[in-house]
Amino acid sequence: MLSPQTVHIGHFSAALKPVLTINSGDIVTIETATSLDPVEIDQSGAVPPSVVPEYQRAIHREVKDRGPSGHVLTGPIFVNGAQPGDTLEVRVLEIDLAVDYGYNRQRPYTGALPDEFPGVFQRIIPIDRKAKVAQVAPGVVVPVDRPFFGVMGVAPTPAMGRISASPPGVHTGNIDNKDLVAGTTLFMPVYAVGALFSVGDAHAAQGQGEVDLSAIETGNRGKFQFILRKDVKLTWPRAETPTHWMVMGLNPNLEEAMKIAVRETILFLTQRFPRLSREEAYMIASVAVDYHVTQVVDGTKGIHGMIPKSIFVGQ
Repeated sequence: MLSPQTVHIGHFSAALKPVLTINSGDIVTIETATSLDPVEIDQSGAVPPSVVPEYQRAIHREVKDRGPSGHVLTGPIFVNGAQPGDTLEVRVLEIDLAVDYGYNRQRPYTGALPDEFPGVFQRIIPIDRKAKVAQVAPGVVVPVDRPFFGVMGVAPTPAMGRISASPPGVHTGNIDNKDLVAGTTLFMPVYAVGALFSVGDAHAAQGQGEVDLSAIETGNRGKFQFILRKDVKLTWPRAETPTHWMVMGLNPNLEEAMKIAVRETILFLTQRFPRLSREEAYMIASVAVDYHVTQVVDGTKGIHGMIPKSIFVGQ
């Protein structure tokens, strides 16, 4: 049940008390709340106040420990047996929109064009969950049939203390990756005992890049299966879709993020297919892998590379 007792706002930390303890293989349904004050939703007139869940109002009324960012995260979940150096495999089984509204927000001096948009802009966006569409501007209707969670992450190493939930990193976190929809799997290196997985920042729709700072921010309900992997060692998060393997590069500098993603591609290919040389893997990265700008607005920028499974014939 989503409540003030099952969320934390704006940070990851190995010191957080788990809200749930599970075993490897368990399946958990998790709902998330938005970071928007319900009063702003009510005042907008875009949707009736009755569509705002009571837990949303209670969270904003009762949770006082916040920051450094504003992300409302559900968790953390303690996975029995998880130790630093392990990998947490999170299978995203289902994702459904949980509320009938979302919002997009621009803040001064943020986004991809910080000097060109020094004002505040915010729009409450009604969502038609049955038709799976949202009208974001007059005559502009966006499909919301591929919702996802912008933040999925584990606690950092205890020595790091409390870190912001805004920039992503080796702990995964706020990767804002629109390709991590239902049916995909995320692999995260573990840095703290129990892994301490948290999720939030639900998106109804987002373009690659998320250039104005936000997506259609909303509330989602997801079904996840957690698998503890002692046999997989990672430095950076990876993912898998039914058709692709996914590598990620995260760095404040977009060019460096790209380099990390390409190195991760070479490492993945040479490990999975030992017959391939590094030069051959580098070639495959150039001729067959698509690299997308995941987001450029979280301080730490993201690139993710999509490696098509179909090119590996007879493997």
